[in-house]
Amino acid sequence: MTRLRLAAGDTFRSLRHHNFRLFFGGQLISQVGNWLTLVAQALLVLRLTDSGVALGLLMAAQFGPVLLIGPWAGLVADRSDKRKLILVVQVVAMVQSFVLAALAFSDHPPIGLFYAIAVVGGITMAFDNPARRAFVVEMVDEDEVANAVSLNSTLMTASRMIGPAVAAVLISTVGFGWCFLVDGVSYVAVLVGLLLMRTEELRPTTPTPRGKGQVRAGLRYARSVPVVWVPLVVMAVVGTLSFNFQTVFPLLVKRDFGGTDATYANLLSVASLGSFIGALASARRTNVGIRTVSLSALGFGAALALLSVGPWLSIEFPLALLMGFASISFLTSSTAIVQLQAAPEFRGRVLALQAMLFLGSTPIGGPIVGWVSQTWGARYGVAVGAAAALGAGTWGLARARDIERSTAVASEPAAMALTDADGGEPAVRPAMS
Repeated sequence: MTRLRLAAGDTFRSLRHHNFRLFFGGQLISQVGNWLTLVAQALLVLRLTDSGVALGLLMAAQFGPVLLIGPWAGLVADRSDKRKLILVVQVVAMVQSFVLAALAFSDHPPIGLFYAIAVVGGITMAFDNPARRAFVVEMVDEDEVANAVSLNSTLMTASRMIGPAVAAVLISTVGFGWCFLVDGVSYVAVLVGLLLMRTEELRPTTPTPRGKGQVRAGLRYARSVPVVWVPLVVMAVVGTLSFNFQTVFPLLVKRDFGGTDATYANLLSVASLGSFIGALASARRTNVGIRTVSLSALGFGAALALLSVGPWLSIEFPLALLMGFASISFLTSSTAIVQLQAAPEFRGRVLALQAMLFLGSTPIGGPIVGWVSQTWGARYGVAVGAAAALGAGTWGLARARDIERSTAVASEPAAMALTDADGGEPAVRPAMS
């Protein structure tokens, strides 16, 4: 029992901070509402169009702004008071949800307006993502950043587990509009949490002063640091072709297996349960390296490969649980390594670059995977994602070995110098990264 209490204390240690507790609670409620909108929007567009390509285009509209303005939004985060920036962005997102509710309650909503509002949502996401993730670092002590990142991922996955299930109930009983309406109200929780924070307990980074070429400087910095660059490349491949659940899952359930809207929401909830378990497991991790990111990408690819060949819908549920566990293990490790390794003055821009590669790549991968699923079936869309994750993980492992080898070679002259000076063994052996 004592060991269990110690493990729980270690897993949730960053929640001892007042500000992070407020942030955690507000985000949990708000993210549940966000998933209500994501599920309802995808199913409503599919009902209006009956097209996998249309779903892919919806993903492109939602995430395209992250691709186009992501680096600049990250620079804005580096220059700004992150708490105030998040407040503004959350108000805009709340208004967007209320507009979606008004559309859904109308008799014949025009499909074009859903795409237009999705673009607005993408713009808010472009600014919110780097600011919110960089803000996590300011609410906890430095040695608790990895734990806070994992717990933040836990709340995201918990909301993804709860949100689709609630969406299924609301859609089947009172309709799509209530999903958007509840989402709009849920933003009150995160706004109140941000307003009640003790600003004197934050560890704000010094805002980046205005200057020329700062976006390019952030890109050059990321490219020059292998422990940051390699995870970003792996994320680019996996984000483009593997994280397209909102495109392939509805088609897999409804066309390949003849399921219903509720079946889709339930499958997504099961996958999210796996993500929740995976995020809790990741919260106890203290060290994250390129090898960790690469191995988790391989695990994600293997789980997707199994999901693509499941013969019955009943088999897909436990496979979705496994896929959810593997996907969040990859996501938390690739996020934590960037947050821990990026220099504070570049953190917002590097996190924006990661968001651009993860979320902003969806406008490229979403239509591709949607077309593959529409033409040959959703199983093939899942298989494309599996191949991408397996290939990226393999490349990442190769690069990790190269970096370790070069670090060891570079350390040898220093070790030899110590040996020659003392006439014996070196006092401190060089460590491999």
